[in-house]
Amino acid sequence: MDSLIPQYGGNLFNIENIRDRVCVNVSDVRDPYAMQHLVDGQELLFNLAGQTSHLDSMREPETDLEINCKSQLSILETCRHVNPAIRIVFAGTRQIYGKPKYLPVDEAHPLHPVDVNGINKIAGEMYHLLYCTIYGVRCCVLRLTNTYGPRMRVKDARQTFLGIWLRQIIEGHPIQVFGDGTQQRDFNYVDDVVEAMLLAASSDRAVGKVYNLGSSEIVSLKDLATLIVAVNGGGQYETVPFSDELKRIDIGDYYSDFHKIEVELGWRPKVNLREGLMRSLEYYRSYKKAYWE
Repeated sequence: MDSLIPQYGGNLFNIENIRDRVCVNVSDVRDPYAMQHLVDGQELLFNLAGQTSHLDSMREPETDLEINCKSQLSILETCRHVNPAIRIVFAGTRQIYGKPKYLPVDEAHPLHPVDVNGINKIAGEMYHLLYCTIYGVRCCVLRLTNTYGPRMRVKDARQTFLGIWLRQIIEGHPIQVFGDGTQQRDFNYVDDVVEAMLLAASSDRAVGKVYNLGSSEIVSLKDLATLIVAVNGGGQYETVPFSDELKRIDIGDYYSDFHKIEVELGWRPKVNLREGLMRSLEYYRSYKKAYWE
């Protein structure tokens, strides 16, 4: 199910090679009638519905509230009344931690988001955990870090800065690194994130739990840009000053402690950063027309 709101990254080309094996309902999760029909009789629901742009959340906070809070309640209420036996995996975010007080960040780290999006994502997460505890709707929360790979939005930096970096390097433009580039991050290739979701959906141990995803490969933004240039076989990057609105919500260094999901569900990332970037660049070079426009 996807509303295909243009700025949120939905793209039917993403499923071009499996069109005959999937059914896509173009609708909005805030539509209770559509949701009732779609969740009835289903075993699993992977809930990735949401508005993910941090800047958009500051510019249009009520829209973010509508999509990241009200829509989550709508989904959960529908499941509670129509299919309480369904299993839900909710895509949360590391953004809820805000500026880390210590590194790596584990699940016990205080929640202190720096933007409206982070606050509303906390609420969405807590709704799922509450419905699990009170109503027995079996939910699990994965707090995603920087997810990247083929099929992500690369038109702009709305959802991830790495997307626009890949576009810039393919087009022959300098990668623009905000600030001094020393900020540290961790990244997960999309295939590894999908595996984590499948493990969370299939393990009874995961019910009612919150897990960080993350990587042991920690890299500064300057080093990441250097790696992209190397994998691309050429190009360059430049550092540019933060705009005032970006600077206000920058979190500095961040990388996750994912020990809990590794011990309890046996997950750890398999695709290293160099390989993931290579696959991503190859994909967008081949299909850029479907993502540039």
